[in-house]
Amino acid sequence: MAESFDVIVIGGGPGGYVAAIRAAQLGKRTAVVEKDKPGGRCLNYACIPAKTMLHTAEILEAARSSEGLGVRVSGVELDWEALGARRAQVSQTLSGGVKLLWDRNKVTWIEGEGSLTEDGNVRVGAEVYEAGAVILATGSVALPIPGVEFGGRIVDTWGAWSLPEQPRSIAVVGAGASGAEIASAYVRYGTEVTLIEMLDQILPAEDADCARVVERTFKKQGIDVSTGTPVENVEDTGESVRFTYGDQQGEADYLVIAGGRAPDTAALNLEAAKVETEENGKIRVDEYQRTSNQKVFAIGDLVRGPALAHKAMEEGVVAAEAAAGAPTHPIDVDLIPGATFCHPQVASVGLTEAQAKEKGLDYKVGRLKLGAVGAGTVYDDRDGFVKLIVDTTYGEIVGTHIVGNRACDMIAELVNTIALEGGYQELARIVHAHPTISEAVLDAARAVDGWATHAA
Repeated sequence: MAESFDVIVIGGGPGGYVAAIRAAQLGKRTAVVEKDKPGGRCLNYACIPAKTMLHTAEILEAARSSEGLGVRVSGVELDWEALGARRAQVSQTLSGGVKLLWDRNKVTWIEGEGSLTEDGNVRVGAEVYEAGAVILATGSVALPIPGVEFGGRIVDTWGAWSLPEQPRSIAVVGAGASGAEIASAYVRYGTEVTLIEMLDQILPAEDADCARVVERTFKKQGIDVSTGTPVENVEDTGESVRFTYGDQQGEADYLVIAGGRAPDTAALNLEAAKVETEENGKIRVDEYQRTSNQKVFAIGDLVRGPALAHKAMEEGVVAAEAAAGAPTHPIDVDLIPGATFCHPQVASVGLTEAQAKEKGLDYKVGRLKLGAVGAGTVYDDRDGFVKLIVDTTYGEIVGTHIVGNRACDMIAELVNTIALEGGYQELARIVHAHPTISEAVLDAARAVDGWATHAA
């Protein structure tokens, strides 16, 4: 046996690094096993690189359309090499920050790939580390579509964000959050973009009203959107990728597959450690993230609920506190906000209207377009809206959906209101600063009862 630790976390992504820090804060001797870089996939290959690239797309579009705002700009162009360098620098900075936090909290970083032993300890290479508790936080891996493998000009989402040159054209398969973000960035770079979704709407996890606004905007931006069309007959010619979708023939410089992900459990040796999984391959956990092996916890993309970094981080806190025997409070998976950083952004929490109907709920809807409040015109953020779905009997907010340039920042207010058991009645009386886009939340709550001040 090499060393012993109170808590060993396998995986140094958002969930893992937060779990390790929390365990250390609680006085536990803690180690993180990470085979790549601090921050894992999110900081180095997924969330952070994607948002860095999207921010550049936002600035580029603003510069090109600034004359109407009284700012004349000439010679605006994209520097692909500089963009790639900034993307790498942002990730490097944040990864270094995670390492600094580990050092500050006396968390030991064990470099390598970790797996469980039969007695619930951790093996890294030839070494076995004794653990009082283990937290599994290895995240997920990209899935190709049936009959297609990644390689060459067929790339996953990280491949899309790290292309060596700006492509003339790309086709994105899968119009969920990741696919929509890639399409939204590249069309603003000036690339021809085809966005293909097998289901009948883009952003299939979101409310249909939100999806319609985003699809309309995407088409105005020049994205060729196709729904209800699976991609088949994929051929990488070496110069481009040819494929069919529906009754159409397609060809693009690169084919980006953004259709789904699977829990990264292959190396964990779960069966030997008697850690049970669900039929979908995810690890079965209780409300405190504990697995069937009482010594082992699991968080993030490995377990039930949406595969989102902010969910993993909060589950990491719960797992670390439970492992340390400290008081804790399980997360409510139904209160995890969705956030898509395309343009316009989409954010949501709770039920869609279609789900409310399926459940047979007696509900009302309050809705207000962002253009109805003064800030919508000031900040050129007029096309989106705030939509509240509320229980008729008590006024409980059962779902809320926002489309707009800053929707992902705005959603926290709605999550807080629901978590604190506030209804739309309270939300309709909370003073919002003027002029801000968040005033649309106030008037959407008032719109439930038909007294929104700024309703057209």
